[in-house]
Amino acid sequence: MGGRPEPLSPLTRWYIYAVHGYFCEVMFTATWSFVAERDWRFRGVTSIWALFIYGTYGLVQEWLYLRLRGRCRLLSRGVCYTLWIYPWEFGTGYLLRHFDACPWDYSHFRYHLMGLVTLEYAFFWFVGSLLLETLIIRNALRLRLAGPRPSPPAGRLQPHKDA
Repeated sequence: MGGRPEPLSPLTRWYIYAVHGYFCEVMFTATWSFVAERDWRFRGVTSIWALFIYGTYGLVQEWLYLRLRGRCRLLSRGVCYTLWIYPWEFGTGYLLRHFDACPWDYSHFRYHLMGLVTLEYAFFWFVGSLLLETLIIRNALRLRLAGPRPSPPAGRLQPHKDA
């Protein structure tokens, strides 16, 4: 049997949050394109930068969740998460724009700031952050991996597993 189960490492949780965010963005952009343009190809788009952005944001939201869960109700936490998403999206977009690498541009929305964030997405960020907390973060924090297997006592032969 394996050793004592251990919580997932921060790097493993970062990876889970990164892949989750990447998948959600592809699905969101495909759905948006379908609803706005009736594009039946249902093609979603994203950027490789989204892995870093969503993975790191997930760890920040996890940190916020752990500090707010006993103090605030779920909807209040959703507001806090949404308020944090905006400076995060603006900051990462601003940095990427300096390298001509920002994959999004909200300039065509009415309530945008420098094309890097838009208030029209507030509801989506709010719902997305609540889903991230309830479906992904809570479960990632509960997951455990078996630790290393203990070594057999010296001098004792172990049968081969294929035998």
